[in-house]
Amino acid sequence: MRNIFTVVKVMAFLTIFLCLVFGTIGSCEVTKTNQWPNRSVIVQLFEWKWLDIAEECERFLGPKGYGGVQTSPASENLIIHLNDGQRPWYERYQVISYKLKTRSGDANDFLNMTTRCNRVGVRIYVDVVFNHMTGDHEANAGTAGSTANFSTFSYPAVPYKKKHFHHPVCDINNYDNATEVRDCQLVGLKDLNQTMPLVRQKIVEYLNKLINLGVAGFRVDAAKHMWPEDLKPIYDSLNNLNIQHGFDQNARPYIYQEVAHGGAVKPSDYKDIGDVTEFFVVSEMFNVFNGHKPLKNLKSWGSPSLGMLPSENALVFVDNHDTQRNTGGLNYKTARNYKVATAFLLAHSYGQPRIMSSYHFDRNDQGPPNDRNEDIQPPLINEDGSCEGGWVCEHRWPSIYKMVNFRNAVRDTKVENWWDNGNNQIAFSRGIKGFIVFNTEGKKLDRIFQTGLPSGKYCDIISGQRQGQICSGTTINVSNTGLASIKLSGIGDELHLAIHIGEEVGQMSRTVGLAQMVCERSRYSDLGRAKGLKRSQDFTEVLGGFESVFPIPN
Repeated sequence: MRNIFTVVKVMAFLTIFLCLVFGTIGSCEVTKTNQWPNRSVIVQLFEWKWLDIAEECERFLGPKGYGGVQTSPASENLIIHLNDGQRPWYERYQVISYKLKTRSGDANDFLNMTTRCNRVGVRIYVDVVFNHMTGDHEANAGTAGSTANFSTFSYPAVPYKKKHFHHPVCDINNYDNATEVRDCQLVGLKDLNQTMPLVRQKIVEYLNKLINLGVAGFRVDAAKHMWPEDLKPIYDSLNNLNIQHGFDQNARPYIYQEVAHGGAVKPSDYKDIGDVTEFFVVSEMFNVFNGHKPLKNLKSWGSPSLGMLPSENALVFVDNHDTQRNTGGLNYKTARNYKVATAFLLAHSYGQPRIMSSYHFDRNDQGPPNDRNEDIQPPLINEDGSCEGGWVCEHRWPSIYKMVNFRNAVRDTKVENWWDNGNNQIAFSRGIKGFIVFNTEGKKLDRIFQTGLPSGKYCDIISGQRQGQICSGTTINVSNTGLASIKLSGIGDELHLAIHIGEEVGQMSRTVGLAQMVCERSRYSDLGRAKGLKRSQDFTEVLGGFESVFPIPN
């Protein structure tokens, strides 16, 4: 046994050495999302404070393999009070200036977040709002102290004046009219004219400020309400990402744009200038996992015949802050079905996945947990890893973060070995790296499957976890031909089962993830891109860490 451990350690040593010496090779490849190798999932930490995100990156997101965080808007917003004195979540989407001060924190807090998150392999994507400014309100003070005159379209802290907005003023009523959708006001929000040089300049300055602070990209709010030909020059004018935060030379910001289906403006209109949110996923996940359509329909998931965007252009999600409140789709309140739908989203190869992390709400306009001073309160973490203090933290649910690991393990493989019973029992493999089964039929599934996996004993990550050389849940035996006998009741919470390489019972964890982590860490020292360790220090530190994770037994 000692010899086996020694060989594995030497192999890992060589992989690490090659990455450190030769830089970005093979397994060190960087994707357009600018994430660390073998990471792919973004989590939307809705209304979290910057310093709380930083801490979550270090204590949970980085260790669990999450690739990035989508933050709430960072630009100064109008302070809005409802009749009961509470502040709604949507005030963050009513911009009064591009100063970096909100209830989530200021510029110093923001830099603290990006620095700490980037160091542990979690990239930051900011929700940016530049389709519009505010609506009309009695109050006119912002979170950084800026003011505006709504009647004269004056926002001196930018500065914007009346001429920088679309005129004559109109509201969107007819979504079959593309000009109206893009040049009129969305729910009364003052609509910026992105053809104006000053407007473009100020937007670019704001986004470049965020790039300088270490972000990896942007979610563009209300992109549907702006012309693609106006957005492209804005995107093209952005700086490359900041190499001081470990990004590659000439790395470009990852951009995904909010464009819902319906009306004259199509999501496909925007796919050539950035990725696009695929809202069809939201409605279809609701229909399928709420029993309105059979699971067998998912065989064609991602197909153009469904009217879906190409996989390479799609940002996919089960819910977001809007759909939770407006569409009646799946969310944390329907946890049983929500978990299974999220598992499918993460198991399938279609699109760039983003998952939601919420706070509890009873009213659609309810803001985040806050104290008497209106300061957002941090989530309280229980011993079992769950959240309290008004926060849901779906990203901490075991069935979700384990599927994040599944997604990472099967990356760059295709959906193969599809099986269905013609109704609500389905299964498929991801190449030779993973296999998953779903059963929402309400009756037992018991059959032999072609898993596509190498022979071995695998721990089902949904019912348990591998603890040393044993599995606390169901163990699946895969034969030399890839066959496995699998049983799944389809009752209660036993609706899916997932196995993947790296979760073999009685075997060591794979070293690829560690080696790839070092490839990314080496970029800091290799190219002088951050104030971190020198190459020799980095190398020694990582090998020491490897020794602590994989000690050679006596």
